[in-house]
Formats: sequence, C-alpha cells, structure tokens
Amino acid sequence: MNENLVIAGKNYSSRLLVGTGKYKDFAETKAAVDASGAEIVTFAIRRSNIGQNPDEPSLLEILPTSQYTLLPNTAGCYTAADAVRTLRLARELLEGHSLVKLEVLGDPQSLYPNVIETIAAAKILVDEGFHVMVYTSDDPVIAKQLEDIGCVAIMPLASLIGSGMGILNPWNLQLIMEHVSIPVIVDAGVGTASDAAIAMELGCAGVLMNTAIAAAQHPVLMASAMKLAVEAGRSAYLAGRMPKKLYSASPSSPTDGIIDAAGI
Repeated sequence: MNENLVIAGKNYSSRLLVGTGKYKDFAETKAAVDASGAEIVTFAIRRSNIGQNPDEPSLLEILPTSQYTLLPNTAGCYTAADAVRTLRLARELLEGHSLVKLEVLGDPQSLYPNVIETIAAAKILVDEGFHVMVYTSDDPVIAKQLEDIGCVAIMPLASLIGSGMGILNPWNLQLIMEHVSIPVIVDAGVGTASDAAIAMELGCAGVLMNTAIAAAQHPVLMASAMKLAVEAGRSAYLAGRMPKKLYSASPSSPTDGIIDAAGI
C-alpha cells in the first residue's frame, strides 16, 4: 500500500515519468514537465545537450538536477556496445550519475526492443554499478531474467513507441508483475489519459511517456491530464474494484424495507 514509488532505494511521490523530446522549444518542455508533476525526467543522451555542446542551450538549464532526477536513456542505440558507451558518457557528463534507462532497439521502423542485446548490455551496466531501468518487450520470462541480472525496474511496452495504441496486452503486463518483485513501469504506447489510468489500475508501479504529451494539441493540458489519470488509476487499484458479474444485475440501492405494493 506504499504510496511512494521506490526506485533504487529512493522515494518518489509521483508515479508519472516523462520524456523531454518532440516539444517545440525548451519553454514548452519545462511547462509540460511542471504540469505533469513528474520527478523523474528522461532524455536521450545522443539527442540532448547536457553540457557536451557548450555553445548550445543545455537541458540542465530548465531541468536542474537539484529539482529533478534525470534519467539518461539510450534511444537510438541498436547494439549493446553502443548503449553501454552512451551511458558511460552520460555518467561522465552528470558527474557519476548512476540511474539510467536502457533501451536497445531491434528495428528502426517499429522501434521494437532487441531483447538479446538488451540483456547483454544490462549485464555490463549492472556490473559497472549502474542502476538500470530497462525498456523491454512484454515477455514475463525476459522480465524475470532482467530482474535476476540486477535491473532496478522493468519497463515493458504497452504498444509500439509513439503509436498511441494504448495497452494491447494487459494479461502479459499482469504476468510480468506476478513474476518480478521490482517496479514494473509501462513504457511506450500510451496515447491518452485513459491508457495511463488502465496501466495503473492493473497494478503497474508507474507510467513513462513522452509522445502522448508532446504530440497532443495542447501538451501542457495533456500533461496535467496524465498526472490526474495516474493518480486516479493508482487510487482505484488500491481501492480494489468490484467483481465483474456477467448477467448478474445488482441494485445499487438497498432492498430491505421496500414497501410491497400488493399489500397496500
């Protein structure tokens, strides 16, 4: 019943994690992140400037490490070696920062994860002291292997990255949650607030999203909606929904003491 999300021993009050890509400018990025209430903010180290390009605006100017937990990710990496190299650079630029998001893609069109390369990279990174949150398929066997390696969170896709198709296989997400004891955070495929609420109602520890907010007609408003959806879904999960009863209607009002019309 813990209301805090715990990642690598640190508590977070928000269970919504957000990305920083695809916004029109840094001002919109900042406004959307603030509206989301997110405390963990992810960014692609290969596409974001956090100091490696001193002549360009830095993401750290609007998202300081004193206020947010930054989560460098390996978006755009297709091999374990490339992913490991990228996160080593992130740790150097962020002065020893160890919490990272690992994703190794297998196909440039679907952006589906390459689980073989992901596992290989995870082993190296965990051995080097990284706290690895790992993007993967919705395979419960792979999820358990990644937990056994030492990853701190499993991040299965709900559907393809950027698709907005929502949760296509809720049963696999439930299997993953039964197989692992570390946080399961839905990553990829969320399109709107109801998708986020469903993920949380299933019992997921959190939801990570980027495109669903950044590609909305009003990103800041959508960020606020996602915040409320995650909170509502979590509350519904903790409350415990009523059982579904096919063809078994039940009146919502008490039936005791009803006047018998025939006896009047």
